[in-house]
Amino acid sequence: MNIGSAIHTCRLRRRLSQAEVARRAECSVSYLSMLENSLRDPTLSTIEKIAQALSVPVEILFFLGAEKGELAGIDKNLAGQLAVAALDLLNEPENVIPVQR
Repeated sequence: MNIGSAIHTCRLRRRLSQAEVARRAECSVSYLSMLENSLRDPTLSTIEKIAQALSVPVEILFFLGAEKGELAGIDKNLAGQLAVAALDLLNEPENVIPVQR
């Protein structure tokens, strides 16, 4: 699982700075940077806060962070379609994607 890569991808798709996401998630910019560079492993509560800060469901972060083999039970075509759909959702305005709080 590379959750840091997923956070980075979502942040860039949302056109948010590390500073803005860190502020929203109530963490430091340096910590967020370490997460994005896979230098730290976040707790589930931190992942939830970051997902809220990005206005994406936590499941999107987990799906986009899945590494080769972690989605072995899913048809490759379906996984590809899901990835495209997830990335397309990130192009929508932040308030369009419902996020559980």
